[in-house]
Amino acid sequence: MNASSKGRVSRESRGAVMLIGLDRASKRNAFDLEMLNDLCLAYGEFERDAALRVALVFAHGEHFTAGLDLAKVAATFAAGWQIPPGGCDPWGVFGGPRVSKPVIVAVQGYCYTIGIELMLASDINLCASNTRFAQLEVQRGIFPFGGATLRMHRVAGWGNAMRWLLTGDEFDAHEAQRCNLVQEVMASEDLLPRALWLAERIAKQAPLGVQATLASARQALKEGEAAAAADLHPTAAKLMASEDAREGLNAMLERREGLFTGK
Repeated sequence: MNASSKGRVSRESRGAVMLIGLDRASKRNAFDLEMLNDLCLAYGEFERDAALRVALVFAHGEHFTAGLDLAKVAATFAAGWQIPPGGCDPWGVFGGPRVSKPVIVAVQGYCYTIGIELMLASDINLCASNTRFAQLEVQRGIFPFGGATLRMHRVAGWGNAMRWLLTGDEFDAHEAQRCNLVQEVMASEDLLPRALWLAERIAKQAPLGVQATLASARQALKEGEAAAAADLHPTAAKLMASEDAREGLNAMLERREGLFTGK
């Protein structure tokens, strides 16, 4: 187990899982520029480390995030904030590279604005039953520019998305689950153990297969089903020639779990 804290975001590796923790608890984990940049750099570290297969994003303290610290970031965003060198784009809308491996987000307390958009850009979301969500931008004279206008209607349906995006009203964990923003709701004390169990469950699977599944699904969303379909058979043929595919077959025949190396 390796743990470190760099600026506003902690890092910890547990086997093949990287825990990425928002760490500005005294400010309810509101994103200033240092936290924005540090989260991007943590994602970049995760992407480059071949030993890490799944990232779990959580928050230190009672709240996931109170959103953007507008007083500290507004001028930079108005001028055009960019992903720092070596970082990956956690939101997929700011022009930087995206991670190719799964990201799970576990939230509690306040999860406002850019926190919701981080969830929408991730792959699996869990929340505590005490979580309160809000996409507040229209109440602040701006609009959601971290991806909510691109993704929330796709996840929640048009009417549900507009209900919350156009009012900035707060909604609870059960409404978030009804709108498909989260996959599971649980007690606060169960949140991180459950999220870690799920991350470890994914990390045990064949990493090439997991990444190919993620890439194909993303391609279907971005380019359409026809483009993704055209790549299905070439990708499958490549994977079938891998060491992991041979291990998967042997594990099935021997009735045991596969031990995958990502080769």
